[in-house]
Amino acid sequence: MNAVAEPVALDATDRRIVVATQAGLPLVPKPYHAVAERLGVPAEEVMARMRRMLAAGVIRRIGVVPNHYRIGYRANGMSVWNVPDERADELGAKIGAAPFVSHCYRRQRHLPEWPYNLFAMVHGRTRSEVEERVAQLSALIGPAARSSDILYSVRILKKTGLRIEDRGLRNHFNVQVET
Repeated sequence: MNAVAEPVALDATDRRIVVATQAGLPLVPKPYHAVAERLGVPAEEVMARMRRMLAAGVIRRIGVVPNHYRIGYRANGMSVWNVPDERADELGAKIGAAPFVSHCYRRQRHLPEWPYNLFAMVHGRTRSEVEERVAQLSALIGPAARSSDILYSVRILKKTGLRIEDRGLRNHFNVQVET
């Protein structure tokens, strides 16, 4: 049984840190120091608060979100796999460890139209490069892959998470979800 997480109280400084970082960290050698300077808070406090919010699940993750098109990867294919449910975690870990897979995750099947339950994003400079890499994944999975396909990106979607509107030090925030 999953435990329900206890609510985490955020003070005004936590909220200012979230607002200051939600669009991304500054691209400088010491990004947390730059945020701290902007907010007038010691860098160590910014880092400690962000670690606490990350551990509590307030911040889900801190990571790089590259623009694959800008760095030369024009063929981006989501490989989808129909694998036995009892092996999906094991096979997903193998696929996710491949150096050319940016992310891999399970999803619910929607039978009979959609039999796929394992997804892995593969980036390449050409479609043939993506297809070669997916063939490597297929060899890795072996006969456990009942079927698979590659879904290619046709346009770039804006990648953003939940945003908190900055309205100063109000006690509440309007949450905006971009679709």
